[in-house]
Amino acid sequence: MEAVVTSVRRCRRLMIAAGACASRVGMKECSAYCGGFRSLGSFSGWGSPMVGRAHAAVSIARQLQRALAPCDFLGARLCRSASSFSAFHDRIHPPGLAACGWISNQSGGRTAGAPVGANQSRKMSGGKNPFSKLVTDLAGSKSKYYSLVKFGDKRIDTLPYSIRILLESAIRNCDDFQVLKADVEKIVDWEKTSPKQVEIPFKPARVILQDFTGVPCVVDLAAMRDAITRLGGDPNKINPLVPVDLVIDHSVQVDVARSANALQSNMELEFSRNKERFAFLKWGSTAFKNMLVVPPGSGIVHQVNLEYLGRVVFNSGGFLYPDSLVGTDSHTTMIDGLGVAGWGVGGIEAEAVMLGQPMSMVLPLVVGFKLTGKMKTGVTATDLVLTVTQMLRKHGVVGKFVEFYGKGMAELSLADRATIANMAPEYGATMGFFPVDKVTLDYLTLTGRDANKVKEIEGYLRANNMFIDHSKPVPDNKYSSNLELNLDTVEPCMSGPKRPHDRVTIREMKKDWHDCLNNKVGFKGFAIPKDKQGKVAKFTFEGKPAEMRHGSVVIAAITSCTNTSNPSVMLGAGLVAKKASDLGLEVKPWVKTSLAPGSGVVTLYLAKSGLTKYMDQQGFSVVGYGCTTCIGNSGELHEDVSKAITDNDIVAAAVLSGNRNFEGRVHPLTRANYLASPPLVVAYALAGTVDIDFAKEPVGKGKGGKDVFLKDIWPSSDEIAKVVQTSVLPDMFRSTYQAITKGNKMWNSLAAPSGSQYAWDPKSTYVHEPPFFQDMPKNPPGGKPVKDAYCLLNFGDSITTDHISPAGNINKDSPAAKFLMDRGVQRKDFNSYGSRRGNDEIMARGTFANIRIVNKFLEGEVGPKTIHVPSKEKLFIFDAAKKYKDAGQDTIILAGAEYGSGSSRDWAAKGPYLQGVKAVISKSFERIHRSNLVGMGLIPLCFKQGEDADSLGLTGFEKYTIEMPTDMKQIKPGMDVNVKTDNGKSFKCTLRFDTQVELTYYQHGGILHYVLRQLAAK
Repeated sequence: MEAVVTSVRRCRRLMIAAGACASRVGMKECSAYCGGFRSLGSFSGWGSPMVGRAHAAVSIARQLQRALAPCDFLGARLCRSASSFSAFHDRIHPPGLAACGWISNQSGGRTAGAPVGANQSRKMSGGKNPFSKLVTDLAGSKSKYYSLVKFGDKRIDTLPYSIRILLESAIRNCDDFQVLKADVEKIVDWEKTSPKQVEIPFKPARVILQDFTGVPCVVDLAAMRDAITRLGGDPNKINPLVPVDLVIDHSVQVDVARSANALQSNMELEFSRNKERFAFLKWGSTAFKNMLVVPPGSGIVHQVNLEYLGRVVFNSGGFLYPDSLVGTDSHTTMIDGLGVAGWGVGGIEAEAVMLGQPMSMVLPLVVGFKLTGKMKTGVTATDLVLTVTQMLRKHGVVGKFVEFYGKGMAELSLADRATIANMAPEYGATMGFFPVDKVTLDYLTLTGRDANKVKEIEGYLRANNMFIDHSKPVPDNKYSSNLELNLDTVEPCMSGPKRPHDRVTIREMKKDWHDCLNNKVGFKGFAIPKDKQGKVAKFTFEGKPAEMRHGSVVIAAITSCTNTSNPSVMLGAGLVAKKASDLGLEVKPWVKTSLAPGSGVVTLYLAKSGLTKYMDQQGFSVVGYGCTTCIGNSGELHEDVSKAITDNDIVAAAVLSGNRNFEGRVHPLTRANYLASPPLVVAYALAGTVDIDFAKEPVGKGKGGKDVFLKDIWPSSDEIAKVVQTSVLPDMFRSTYQAITKGNKMWNSLAAPSGSQYAWDPKSTYVHEPPFFQDMPKNPPGGKPVKDAYCLLNFGDSITTDHISPAGNINKDSPAAKFLMDRGVQRKDFNSYGSRRGNDEIMARGTFANIRIVNKFLEGEVGPKTIHVPSKEKLFIFDAAKKYKDAGQDTIILAGAEYGSGSSRDWAAKGPYLQGVKAVISKSFERIHRSNLVGMGLIPLCFKQGEDADSLGLTGFEKYTIEMPTDMKQIKPGMDVNVKTDNGKSFKCTLRFDTQVELTYYQHGGILHYVLRQLAAK
């Protein structure tokens, strides 16, 4: 009865709101922004304020709500979701903008006196906040905040800190329309409601993008402007309505390495290859509002966010509240180490958030992870995070928050915490959260934030019971489940050879390697016959004799925000290089070594410490400021090395300080890929092989032919700490981020088109108008039956987004390569799949193009092909999909567990959509990828517990009919759906539309179609 009453109340609110909206006419458009979507560095300084105010927030909210009146079967939640904007923000500019509360100078950027966070004028949308009585003055300040303490409910005292952030947001934004009092109660009662998978709205303060995912976002926005014009709407309605920062960091490749001019050469090549993409983004800087573009060569998005963009606490119009964000890169979670709630979402979902849609999320379970003890000397944060990743993968944390606490937490530096938070996608969690404590405040000071702002952050969080004081008894917070780790037990380790959570300790590495050679092909196996395991491949490298074996290291890369943001491991690597140089060790010349820092700060403190020259001596010269090898931008190997690998079928190895090592990601020719700390990357580069026991075997021979062991070159924790203390200084952060606001010569001189709508060039192979919104009807199409569909692909477990939509090299024999060559693009100019995500024609051809993909149809053969069932032909996957599509035949995909794990890659959903896939049936989905499938209108289904394609006797050669109602009123989140085959089999699956809002997206054919229809409604 209570549920019925609640539904009636919600429907009544919906009808009242709909009636009120229906009586409104002639409402103004929401375009009252006086600032702009302007790119950093496109002018010499920040003299003019770029601050926008969303004066028409309520008008647009009502327009959107009115358009939803026919959809009353969804109740008040849908109404709120459609019309609620997360209380429109003025542009939150990074430091350097005086109008936003930043102290600026003519050269731009943050000065010594600049505060951490920008003031952000905020209008509370909707009706009166029923919790306004909780507004409290912060002692010693003119600012106010919504007090959780004043709420007066003892249940709040035991909530995880991460849930308190969700609660504060719900209280602050509650108007009993966009956010209900019932939503607040759900969060307060988290201990009882979270196991029930209840739905809540969440309004992140901002969005962050990188260019691989950012370019398709801007392409979609540009296409939506054209579409809304065709629907009779105003294209100027398509503008980001929450602050967006886009950092260009994924385009640089390691074309040149082990050279003093590598940095300049790679940047020149980057601009040469990506000139069209960069010009498109620069066009966006004038066409759109409320977005900031950080130019190439500035750093990695998550390190820039950690060191520069992260506010921790906002001061908006005199109101204090916690910083929060979503990002289109899965490693957005790195900011959780700073006590800022942030996580990755798909590009499709991020676009909806940009356009004013609130996030509808399931109130998460929280795993409490207690840390005790202290790490032993010589053990690094990388060793710790790989250990934590393995533990949490085993525990099972998909879709959950993980919150760290305990005395051991106080022993970790902020950079160590950020390393652990960064790899939340690898252990499967939505967040790996570290609440704010003194260590956080010290880091804010170290990175050049204003002392008064740091004091305000501490005052607010202490007053609102959101601060951890390790000098006091540990709060008795409630958690959904618990884990504990004594830091003293962590050992030096690495992970591989194919997955981040396959940890192996250094002392067991040699044995594990030989086991991998012996094991059948799989995550821990290469199936090399015994008589071939000792094979020596002799070759000539630049005219000199060389040799290679299974396990020889051909790539050693210090890369990725996971580690380059951590001074301890970066300076540790420098000390290893120095000690090795002093003892006469040298990396073999055929090992492709590289150093790609996440910000210019790394370069400064390596220089200050005097370690740069030793890194250069060992081949670890700076190659660029971006993600490089970690995302597959490792560049080509030397042709002599490539030939030796392919001619002799060598299982070559890469060792990198990254966070992903899936097959085919790092480099097509490195079948074994290991994640390791930067010091270990240097050590394995020196050894030249992963087939080594460092405890018993020397790294190499030094001066006088003397054996040099790892212990001889490994620095102690005290040595590293001393160098960190003397070399990492606040002024380095200030000067670095002042410099990036000026851009660079190549970016500033780049010509870009103008106009509010983009002039698509049909000949472009980089930017192409996508077909998603072409011929889009005004009314939603509703559910469509899937009948007699063929199986395009039959997968096993752990198919990653790298398998589905690779970001790296375009293989010369692939459909995408043929498309490019047919248009006159030479092989040397192919660039990468990631860089061409603005062109749907290439990305559709690149879907499932990973050369290491394993499809059961091929019975052991590896590669991007499949069987076209009607004809029994073996074709490239794109060609088979096209053949099905041309014949008007639907397709589905069968998959195992963890389908879509890895990067938050929207093209891993867009690509299958363009290939004609209608549904994916798997054992389980990775959180972000499932959301992306929903966002594209694909149907995600899960086999019932204990069942999969094999246990049900499915071969993939059947035809599949998904018996899902076409009447949307009959479809419920999580309902059972029957699937039948043409050979008489029948089985039930769970429908993984998890909320009513997701069902609405499906009804409209996707989230962006839904948003577009609402914006176009009259």
